[in-house]
Amino acid sequence: MSQGADFPYLHGFSKDEQERLRKQARFGEYTVYQNVNLSGVQKLLEVGCGVGAQSEIILRRFPEIQLTGIDRSTKQLAAAKHRLSHLPGAEGRFELKEMDATSMEFSANSFDGAYLCWILEHVPEPIRVLSEVRRVLRPGSVVYATEVMNASFFLDPYSPNVWKYWMAFNEYQLEQRGDPFVGAKLGNFFMQLGYHDIQTEVKTWFLDNRYPQARKDCIEYWAELLLSASEQLISAKLVSIDVVNGMKEEMAKVANDPNAVFFYSFVQASART
Repeated sequence: MSQGADFPYLHGFSKDEQERLRKQARFGEYTVYQNVNLSGVQKLLEVGCGVGAQSEIILRRFPEIQLTGIDRSTKQLAAAKHRLSHLPGAEGRFELKEMDATSMEFSANSFDGAYLCWILEHVPEPIRVLSEVRRVLRPGSVVYATEVMNASFFLDPYSPNVWKYWMAFNEYQLEQRGDPFVGAKLGNFFMQLGYHDIQTEVKTWFLDNRYPQARKDCIEYWAELLLSASEQLISAKLVSIDVVNGMKEEMAKVANDPNAVFFYSFVQASART
């Protein structure tokens, strides 16, 4: 869930960051949506829709869906509305609301599906969000949650400034009461809340000499992801400008290394109410 000015957000709210979020969604679409089936859903709740990057993909992939997206950031919602209003085939199929996901303004049984992607990592009480999702879903509804598992990140050759920066990246998220390791906990959350048919899948980007162009593209994308937090990390005094510059240089070097390895796993869970 993107958070407003009163709630620090790891990646910030600039226009460049809004476009990066859309690029991120496109970059990860194949892997994220490979086993997502929303074809039986008519009224979908997207929690933490942000700039509408995932909303755009959902509306395109599942043309029968009516999507309601919620987020806490007025600025992100305005960007989402502008983007989706120009999306072919989306007219009349989406509604966006500013709302706290831990206390939704919807009545019970309002939706027959829910979707969360890269949201719970930023939320202080993710289990409260999933509890509210369960309340507003009809019995038997499907929910998908896709989340980070940042302990899985591996990069070769060894890059000391990248590692310093990555540790600070995760530390900042924890200090803001987020959770950079929340993906591994999704199964427990769903069980605790009484969901059924719980499935978890570890999805991995593992790129080496077999996929040189994909590896280069992924590392360059990852550098953009890391840099999106640089202002926040510097302001929090968790990294120095020298570490940021060193990280940028190392990521560029690894991206062009003929023997580089990139590895990152995340978790996608699905369940039914």
